[in-house]
Amino acid sequence: MNGNRYLLDTNCIIEILQKDNRELLSKLENADYIAVSIVSKIEFLAFPQIRQKDIELLDEFLEFVDVIDLQNENKEMINYIIEFKQRTKLKLPDSIILATSKFLKAILLTRDQQLLNSSYDFVEKF
Repeated sequence: MNGNRYLLDTNCIIEILQKDNRELLSKLENADYIAVSIVSKIEFLAFPQIRQKDIELLDEFLEFVDVIDLQNENKEMINYIIEFKQRTKLKLPDSIILATSKFLKAILLTRDQQLLNSSYDFVEKF
């Protein structure tokens, strides 16, 4: 996998929008490609106490990255999702995010311990 291509997990998006993580921002500044799964967008927006300001920040952020949708026509990604769900104890949203990363040939940046313990070489702690 190319180290300059990144898929950001939901917790990474939160870190970017709510904190000043210079190390993470520096890594992303040098990226060739940055994306998020539609699942991460939904997870972020589904927080019960989300504020309007957070929604606006997310909308601004998403203008600068690709949001990867789930499409029935994308058989390769669908097969990855099924494979990860069957082979791991991950919940479906995490399996979708993991599969999206593999499909994109991108490093998944996360703090999710289950994803980090999955032993896939394209998952990295930020």
